[in-house]
Amino acid sequence: MSQDAVTTHQAEDDLRNQSILIYVDGVLKPRAEATVSVYDSGFMLGDGVWEGLRLYNGTWAFLDEHMDRLFEAAKAIDLDIGLDRAGVITALEETRKANDMLTDAHARLMVTRGVKVLPFQHPSLSKSGPTMVIIMEHSKPKLPRPIRLATVPHLRGLPMTQDPKLNSHSKLNCILACIAAEKAGADEALMLDLHGFVNTTNACNFFIVRKGEVWTSTGDYCMNGITRQKVIDLCRANQIPVFERNFSLVDTYGADEAFLTGTFGAQTPVSEIDGRKIGTGQMGPVTLKIRELYKELVLQECS
Repeated sequence: MSQDAVTTHQAEDDLRNQSILIYVDGVLKPRAEATVSVYDSGFMLGDGVWEGLRLYNGTWAFLDEHMDRLFEAAKAIDLDIGLDRAGVITALEETRKANDMLTDAHARLMVTRGVKVLPFQHPSLSKSGPTMVIIMEHSKPKLPRPIRLATVPHLRGLPMTQDPKLNSHSKLNCILACIAAEKAGADEALMLDLHGFVNTTNACNFFIVRKGEVWTSTGDYCMNGITRQKVIDLCRANQIPVFERNFSLVDTYGADEAFLTGTFGAQTPVSEIDGRKIGTGQMGPVTLKIRELYKELVLQECS
């Protein structure tokens, strides 16, 4: 990463994170002792699914939607989580209480197919498991400036290769996209779909604002982001024109504003794309309005 690069997951330093307890298959372990087997299918093959959640005022924001997405993804890859919905939530809460976290915390909940008996691909070799890990950190977003994006050749592909809607452990395509963007002098990557339309970034969903209208991709080739859907719903409820549509880089370069959405950063402004300044290069008025509406929604959810 270049010296002045930033990421959409940049957070304030918090020394408390050195002494967190991490949930590993039902046991809370100190950070240094929280390990999984080298034979684990997640480590070996990226075979698993995960969720990222934010804690506000003692409540996990949009918990039902996150649980829906987790269990739907597990079913899609034929993975038995080993716990029902209530059991997963109990594990999440046990980890929260053990770490005495009330707000400004982020959880990464990961489930893999478990430990293999041989170091090969076939899922039947995962004889013990699944493996569930919950990493929970004190985490307050800290973004020193808007994000710079660079378009990369890596695409978000077809569902029959690896469905981009899945929150899977297999993130190499997105990692390679991010590396390409950093080598181009940007912070993160803007990825196109297989038709050449603007789609998403390597880590977040992507929106532009043109003449007061909010545009995002059709959703066919991007992560089914919970924050993305909340922004669309908020726009519709507050008379902000919003469209899920195909649009090109030409449309994007001429945008008045651009921003990213994700569980961690909520709405992150974009200053430039491929060296072209977007709007003023700062957070625009529509993005700011959406951010305020989203904060109100979170307060209602987590009051």
